[in-house]
Amino acid sequence: MKLFSAIYDWTLKWAEHKFAPSMLAILTFSESVFFPIPPDVLLAPMVLAKPEKAWRFASLTTISSIVGGSVGYLLGYLMFEPWIQPLITEFGYQHRFDTAMNWFSEWGVWVVFIAGFSPIPYKLFTVSAGFLQMAFLPFLLASAIGRGLRFFLVAGLIQWGGSNMEKNLRKWIDVLGWGLVALIIIAYLILR
Repeated sequence: MKLFSAIYDWTLKWAEHKFAPSMLAILTFSESVFFPIPPDVLLAPMVLAKPEKAWRFASLTTISSIVGGSVGYLLGYLMFEPWIQPLITEFGYQHRFDTAMNWFSEWGVWVVFIAGFSPIPYKLFTVSAGFLQMAFLPFLLASAIGRGLRFFLVAGLIQWGGSNMEKNLRKWIDVLGWGLVALIIIAYLILR
């Protein structure tokens, strides 16, 4: 089934739209607070569509993520008990949140950097940092470095790979997509 090819083509078409940078900023901001889809899924096709704007898109993504992370921090700091904790419990994220809290106690500000750079859900760490009342300036700095490295790396790799990367990705997108779905299901069954 060529489901992921259709989604890929739609995303590439959308990446050329005049409102794509605004949507990238909104997606990135939202992902840093609550949204489950990482901004890389829009950043990469936008860089493929307009490689000359790779650094601009990476900068926009980084800034939007830092602003969203700051909002997540404030929500954790000011609204954890009345808003965030009930949502964590309702969505079944308590175990993930407890893991984030343990990582904070073990690694401190480094966990923000790691969460910012890696595919670990950054939003859990923004809210946790606020809840734990981590010093804001180190949080901001770790977020800026981690998120910046990640988004500039993605943009740089896509720009460097160019049309050859796009052709190879198009060729393998359905295999990669279904493989990712299988990994998610396996991880869910193991961690459940």
